Amino acid sequence: MATADTGLWCVVPAAGRGVRVGGDVPKQYLSIAGKPMLLHTLERLAAHPRIAGLMVVLDAGDTRWPRWLTFEDKPVRTTPGGAARADSVLAGLHALRDTVAASGFVLVHDAARPCVRAADISRLIEQGMPAGGALLAAPVRDTLKRADADCRVLATEPREARWRALTPQMFRLGELTTALESARAASVAVTDEAMAMERAGFQPLLVEGAEDNIKVTTAADFALVEFLLGRMD
Repeated sequence: MATADTGLWCVVPAAGRGVRVGGDVPKQYLSIAGKPMLLHTLERLAAHPRIAGLMVVLDAGDTRWPRWLTFEDKPVRTTPGGAARADSVLAGLHALRDTVAASGFVLVHDAARPCVRAADISRLIEQGMPAGGALLAAPVRDTLKRADADCRVLATEPREARWRALTPQMFRLGELTTALESARAASVAVTDEAMAMERAGFQPLLVEGAEDNIKVTTAADFALVEFLLGRMD
């Protein structure tokens, strides 16, 4: 069994199409600074000393996957994903049951967040393990407005105690699997792992991470990510 607190597997859901980016190529395979965004993400994850291996979840019909087998001498495995992100994460967890104990921690990280910082991953692991699970997040600093159907302001919302959820998120494999399965059985569309855990009665720890750990969502984000990557170690 390969799960000790010295090495953690990371599930990377990469089965989406990225429809808001547009085009025929899934966004994770679009180029940033000369190589696919997914490659940037996997390389940054594999470079972290506490990450033992990567489980990449792909669309069942993905023909673009280059069949990478290792990064930094760490194994890269793949498994088919599902229609929604939560389904893909669940597929990745199921594929790790022969490698990670139910009580062992796993990380989940978005394929479209190539700017994650090693220091943030370290802090997540160090603080999240004693807490029983955690996620990287950033405090909301902007003024928040609530709008009506016509985009007219209804009210200004308080920003105190509001955070933006980032990834990686880290939970015990068994608990996260059960939480995601329960949400799916109830037809609840969870948008991140922490939401599933909250629904199951857990209170994940928020670990502050860098705000430039952005998720590539639109075509305009690619230039910003290329700029950010150029300034990182």
